[in-house]
Amino acid sequence: MKKCLVTGATGLIGRHVVDSLRDNWEVYALVRKRVDEASDRIRYIKRDLASKWRMDGLPKAVDAVIHLAQSQYFRDFPMYAGRIFGVNTTSTLRLLEYARNAQAKTFVLASSGGIYGHGDREFSENEPIIAKDSLEFYLGTKLCAEVLAESYTSCMNVVILRFFFVYGSAQRQTMLIPRLVKAVEEGAPIILHGTDGLKMNPTYVTDAVAAVFRSLELKESQKINIGGPEVLSLRQIGQQIGEILQREPTFEIKKHIKPEHLVGDIRKMSNLLGPPQVRFREGIIRYIEKRDERF
Repeated sequence: MKKCLVTGATGLIGRHVVDSLRDNWEVYALVRKRVDEASDRIRYIKRDLASKWRMDGLPKAVDAVIHLAQSQYFRDFPMYAGRIFGVNTTSTLRLLEYARNAQAKTFVLASSGGIYGHGDREFSENEPIIAKDSLEFYLGTKLCAEVLAESYTSCMNVVILRFFFVYGSAQRQTMLIPRLVKAVEEGAPIILHGTDGLKMNPTYVTDAVAAVFRSLELKESQKINIGGPEVLSLRQIGQQIGEILQREPTFEIKKHIKPEHLVGDIRKMSNLLGPPQVRFREGIIRYIEKRDERF
């Protein structure tokens, strides 16, 4: 049976990835907090990737490494700069070296569509990424991780997945979609830059997980945007949430501020991994129904 090491295994994407692998893979799941659940095919290993973590207990050989871990302090710069860098960059290098020594065939790295910056076009994987002052620290560490990972393409298939606004059940309430749902429920205003706010293509978690799973089958290294099937403005997102909750959303419009659109071109995703299946209305219904679930 094939073996896979997964980091961030209790995160929004990670817990579903582990579940999708359990039937056909032996999974070594790295987690920050101890998990009592285990099976013959899933072994949870407690490691804090933000610190100087140990390699003992990891399998000597694996077929794939999936690095999904994200620092819980990703917004807290500069207070937790070291921990953010430890998870996103230092641990990426250590895991790449582990994968090389363990003779892994594939290394999947979770990156972010945010590294493109913002603009009025759909961002393609082919355009150059420029490290500039406006790229915040968290995204800078993600870009560093991509550079490191690409150096290992002669050793294994390196698949870099740039996720766009992933949402789903039991997501942290500090993330964008949960915050918008809470705002509509409580009658708090959703702030729009320009008339309609920024545009995005939000991704429901099952589409993100399917992309990770299928990336293990790719025969060569790739960089791929992972986004949802619709491009929506923040106003449209708020209105759809309001329709589902049967509450009228409140908007605070700041016309003098230019919206910072962030939309990923998903043609490559559709061709190589399959097109996303979950439209936002369906996804937000699922989120609202299952948001209190715990894993």
